[in-house]
Amino acid sequence: MNPDKDLKFVFLNSHERTFLALEQGLFPVGLIPPPFDYQGKKLGFNFLVRAADILTYPEDGIIAHVKKIKEKPDEIKRVIRAGIKANRYIHADREGTIQFLMEWQKVNRETATANYDSSARVFNDDGSLPESGLRLIIDEAKKTAKLEREVPLNDVADLSILREAQKELGIKPR
Repeated sequence: MNPDKDLKFVFLNSHERTFLALEQGLFPVGLIPPPFDYQGKKLGFNFLVRAADILTYPEDGIIAHVKKIKEKPDEIKRVIRAGIKANRYIHADREGTIQFLMEWQKVNRETATANYDSSARVFNDDGSLPESGLRLIIDEAKKTAKLEREVPLNDVADLSILREAQKELGIKPR
């Protein structure tokens, strides 16, 4: 299969719509996150691949305005440290995380467990940013903006406070 010729990417604006389109047979393949992957499996859909297995992409992150970073770096650092600690908890306490998911997502144990099993591995233990994934985002933004010049990573992401938080937690940055 040639992805450039054989695939057409359609953005449906929500994971719910993508799942419904798959369920109704409107599309043969879709990119869906938990809990839709679990629901799809129950309906007979098969996993072809997990996105985390084929690309490293910073799906979520902590962002702040430059003004906030300059005025309250300690507050930003506390948020980052809390995020790293939460990620570590996710890996260290599967049962506690599943219980949290049940309460937070208002789902049963079976669904919470499937959600955990589908997504726990994408949370790293050190808060690091996948540089290759960030480079993908920058390159796509350059294409959209028709920008030819090189854009250094540090023009897009300030990792200095992350590095401080990692150091305080005894983590050696990658």
